[in-house]
Amino acid sequence: MNEINFSAATYQRLKTKAVNIGDIIIGDGHPIVLQSMTNTPTSDIAATVAQSIRMYNAGSQLVRITAPTVKDAENLRIIKKQLQQQGYNIPLIADIHYQPKAAEVAARYVEKVRINPGNYTDRTIGGKVDFTDKEYREGLERLRERIKPLAEICNQYGTAIRVGSNHGSLSQRIMSRYGNTPEGMAVAAMELIEAFEDLGFYNMVVSMKASNPRVMIHSVRLMVQMMQKHGTVYPLHLGVTEAGAGREGRIKSAAGIAALLEDGIGDTIRVSLTEPPEDELPVAKKIVHKYHSFPQKTYSSPCTLPTSYMQRENSGFNGAVIAIPCEQLPDNYQWHETDINTISGQWLQNLPKEKNQGIILKIQDNTLLAPCRKVLESLQEAKHHIPVILSRDFGRLEAEDVYVTAGQDFGYFLLDGYGDGIMASSEVLSDQELGTILLDVLQASRMRFSKAEFIACPSCGRTQFNIQKALEEVKNATAHMKGLTIGVMGCIVNGPGEMADADYGYVGAGNGKVALFKGREMVENNIPEDEAVKKLVELIENDQALTKA
Repeated sequence: MNEINFSAATYQRLKTKAVNIGDIIIGDGHPIVLQSMTNTPTSDIAATVAQSIRMYNAGSQLVRITAPTVKDAENLRIIKKQLQQQGYNIPLIADIHYQPKAAEVAARYVEKVRINPGNYTDRTIGGKVDFTDKEYREGLERLRERIKPLAEICNQYGTAIRVGSNHGSLSQRIMSRYGNTPEGMAVAAMELIEAFEDLGFYNMVVSMKASNPRVMIHSVRLMVQMMQKHGTVYPLHLGVTEAGAGREGRIKSAAGIAALLEDGIGDTIRVSLTEPPEDELPVAKKIVHKYHSFPQKTYSSPCTLPTSYMQRENSGFNGAVIAIPCEQLPDNYQWHETDINTISGQWLQNLPKEKNQGIILKIQDNTLLAPCRKVLESLQEAKHHIPVILSRDFGRLEAEDVYVTAGQDFGYFLLDGYGDGIMASSEVLSDQELGTILLDVLQASRMRFSKAEFIACPSCGRTQFNIQKALEEVKNATAHMKGLTIGVMGCIVNGPGEMADADYGYVGAGNGKVALFKGREMVENNIPEDEAVKKLVELIENDQALTKA
């Protein structure tokens, strides 16, 4: 096994192109930029201005505002002017869905426009699944024609574009060849990037968003590989979309975002919580703080990180992943403790070779994890199938900090299948509280499910019901339904696509109305909000009764 140098505490970041968003520079080794998105109606200018100021004061360096219509896009001019009049020169981002004209209007007023490749493709092909090579090329040509006006306007006004590919929002043309996969997400974004470049536009940021952190990290890594092969690596925006709220939302966001930041991938982040957007910024600050505390250098070598999931082999536990203190460390093993600054190939070589040997790998405060990952990879390459328990002492950290730190430090390994258990201690939290956190980490990492999984959007100006209240009610009614994934989404625009992995969905259908979904099929519509949770539970229970019959 190769020796790993842990002594050099240098944070290595992927070299990316520098892109200006107003007076903020994203990429090329600049500090990681924080951003969030308003959830007020864009038509309510006063509320949107006030919330933008609260977000900025909480630490949001960029503010994103939805512009689903041309009228909303026009309102951005007024919002921008009012912010400036109050002394806030905040770079704004227009979030566009379905209406290219709205993007073309917004690009004249804001510093960046976010578009989804899936929204610039043919809308009339329905469920078409087979595309000839000729049809595929023709679809690409139409894509170029549709974005041409936007490219010209953005070049004229110096506006940047975020090419934002979302899991569940891919075009039928992409789906026909790649399915709803990380590869499909990356190909869709790469096609749009090349189309913009053909039109002489290069001021771009790229994102790959998914509610499943594993899908998110694999799609980003694939995107990096494609851009490196292409010759230009654009800055990367990171985020786990529809992460939910509270403890689970913080853990899931930290796990997915930090899994990439640890390897130097990521130039700007947004934590998406089903809470007021101001609440997202303290979490984002906690996630990036670690990476701003190290000296750094950039690298441009090809990205060789895993782009698909494979459970690592081990010699124990029969594939189970344990969480301690809520469960016991198996006592028929001889456990060898080490920490991530002292473990080495030589240390591993000296381990006894008998069966029932195990490693407890202690993760220490404010330590870069990438070198340790290389040691675990070397274990796998040497076919040394010894169980590894990841261990962390959280000391006097309060609960909010533990959520983020646990997601970061454990999620980095677990999302790629490294680690057969996690254990923790705390001077502040009880064993019961720690156990709950650890089970949530395992669930966020897709290693083990102990309750229902929830996909919930942070809401925006398109949401026309109280999504925070709805999420809490849905969770209270269904959390015990282990193995199910339930989406709670703000609107029909994004909901059905972005909860693509959900078994059931609770989706806003208008003012105070809700639609229920089974998979991606709507089964009931226009249900009054105060009846919708009961109807959802009835739908699930009826299906379960039929399954058992």
